[in-house]
Amino acid sequence: MSSTTVEQVQEPTGDFTSNDTPPRRLGLALFVICAAQLMIVLDGTIVNIALPHIATDLAFSQANLQWVVTIYTLAFGGVLLLGGRLGDLYGRRRMFVWGVVLFTLASLVAGVAQNEAMMLGARAVQGLGGALAAPNALALITTTFPAGKERNRAMGVFAAMSGAGAAIGLILGGALSEVDWRWNFFINLPIGALVAFFGQRILSESEDGHGSLDVPGAITSIAGLSALVYGLTHAASTSWGDATTVTYLAVGAALLVAFVVIETRVAHPLLPMRIPGDRTRGTSYFVMLVVGAGMFAMFYFLGIYIQNILGYSPLKSGLAFLPFSVGIVVAAQAASFLISRVDPRWISGAGAAFATVGMWGFTHLTPESTYAANLLPWIVVLAFGLGLIFVPLTLTAVHGVAHEDSSVASAVLNTMQQVGGTIGLATLSTIFVNNLNDKVAELTAKMPQSGPAPTQEQLAAAQKMIADEAFTYGASRAYVVAAIMIAVGGIITLVALNVRHRELASDGAAPAHMG
Repeated sequence: MSSTTVEQVQEPTGDFTSNDTPPRRLGLALFVICAAQLMIVLDGTIVNIALPHIATDLAFSQANLQWVVTIYTLAFGGVLLLGGRLGDLYGRRRMFVWGVVLFTLASLVAGVAQNEAMMLGARAVQGLGGALAAPNALALITTTFPAGKERNRAMGVFAAMSGAGAAIGLILGGALSEVDWRWNFFINLPIGALVAFFGQRILSESEDGHGSLDVPGAITSIAGLSALVYGLTHAASTSWGDATTVTYLAVGAALLVAFVVIETRVAHPLLPMRIPGDRTRGTSYFVMLVVGAGMFAMFYFLGIYIQNILGYSPLKSGLAFLPFSVGIVVAAQAASFLISRVDPRWISGAGAAFATVGMWGFTHLTPESTYAANLLPWIVVLAFGLGLIFVPLTLTAVHGVAHEDSSVASAVLNTMQQVGGTIGLATLSTIFVNNLNDKVAELTAKMPQSGPAPTQEQLAAAQKMIADEAFTYGASRAYVVAAIMIAVGGIITLVALNVRHRELASDGAAPAHMG
């Protein structure tokens, strides 16, 4: 097989070793990594549409049903930092493959689950597997593909899979739930098996890192992040003043403060403070958190709007998000082309402007709105904007990181997205509920208080009208705040992200053999 050698660029923060040499088939390597990332990301939404069927078949109580989603979120978000550091210490390919295998086996157990305990246990293990695989997937791109055109293209595909995965999950969830909800888990089996098989053979292994595992840091990070994520999730379903919410948020914050203190004092920290302390990376992480917080409003509220108000079936609802996936992919590829010519802050800043306009467009939805005229244009604009945001920020989030820290740096980015989404859902749900209740009270007060008693049909129609009006009003207020979040992220990007596009092309790479 013929090969072309890509000249090595000097890395200021560390040198590649022979074990870091990228695989010969970079295209197949990218496919393997992105397939794993897509599987992990779409699992966050694919299960949502199946929840009513799961509740019926496994006799879930309504109170416990939310744990099918929450326990996955807790395990995934809580263990991400540890998963990243394990990759740096013991091999990124090894942890990536183990994570995929664990995720796949847990998917099998979830698919054959016969009761609540079996399902919840499997979902927790899925989260653990995802936390091992996700940060090491991004790190493998950073250490496999040479800085410049190859890495930009790879990051474009990776960011597209990450951004479109949630929408693809809704589409698959709707289609598979029409057959049997268990296929929402079984679909991971062939994907996971192929990724593990080819990952072991195609991806190159990194050398084991130096140092030892920071056990106190691991314990405080896992406990702190889990408590924070649970507190935010609980706030979304209750209130910010609820005693349980306040307790978990306070405990989570205290543990994370303890984690930071520990990391500044141990010889081999789980998260070296030089990683988030760098201006470029710190800005990228924070903006990802803010944008993630705003983005989750779109999936959550639009999913309900499309099904309950437009009256779409689960499958048709999933297909309604297909333009979002297409928009993300197109914009991500455009961003990967532009990043070698334009500084990342201008690309991400422009993306934030598009995304803000798209989110603002949803504030005008009413019960009488139609998909084609009032929804589709804003979905496309939002998706295009987010695609322009994700690629540059994914690159800048790992820019200049020493190769021995690449997995944990990737884990911080994943953690920011996870925590940001949870913060956004909790905050925007509170805004939504408060405005919905106010609108219900306002519309109810306007109902005729005298005259002949309404028929059952008239009463049902009036209740439906109030419910739809109140929902769209409450959601519109949440969209306003989400648009502000994304706009703030854009402003921060323009002001604080000062890395130049030429610097991204000299981040260092090993000789790559492409054939």
